[in-house]
Amino acid sequence: MVHLFKAFRPLLEDFLSLIVFAALYAATDNLILSVAAGMAISIGQIAIERLRGRKIEAMQWASLALVVVLGGISIATNNPVFAMIKPSVAQAAIGIVMLKPDWMARYLPQIVTDNVSRRALIGWGYVWAALMLALAAANVFVAFNFDAKIWAAYTFFVPLPAKVALFFLQYLWIRSAVRRSIRGRAALQTA
Repeated sequence: MVHLFKAFRPLLEDFLSLIVFAALYAATDNLILSVAAGMAISIGQIAIERLRGRKIEAMQWASLALVVVLGGISIATNNPVFAMIKPSVAQAAIGIVMLKPDWMARYLPQIVTDNVSRRALIGWGYVWAALMLALAAANVFVAFNFDAKIWAAYTFFVPLPAKVALFFLQYLWIRSAVRRSIRGRAALQTA
């Protein structure tokens, strides 16, 4: 269980400001409080990383910029939609990056790259890109067509579970492919 938490911790940290914003807005209907809290969480996360002497990655800076700019516009216009579309911008950007054929290579252990075809791994990369682009489009649809409470529910119950489901599906498929490959080679050596 500890390893699972470690694997999902960065994802939780990436979504913390969004979770705080959505939960507060759903609970209070106070746009300024909710956006300000989300902005404060994002700024605080960057400040903590800097105090720990850690490098701030480009995506973290981009996320902070989106939170501050779109949050500021939401407060200035008194319209939560601007804060609500932030996940779409981030998901679309990530989805576009995932269209690069070998983006997953750096995340895969040697046993996977030795036993699973490059073509299959590229295919999984495209599946991830499609999911991220679909989630970006779905979020825009929900943000513009439903109220903030429906959007908050969508935010909690669709994107993260979809990513977790795809992660486990891919994990099981790759694990099976690695086992088949190793067994096939062992059978050839004994024959």
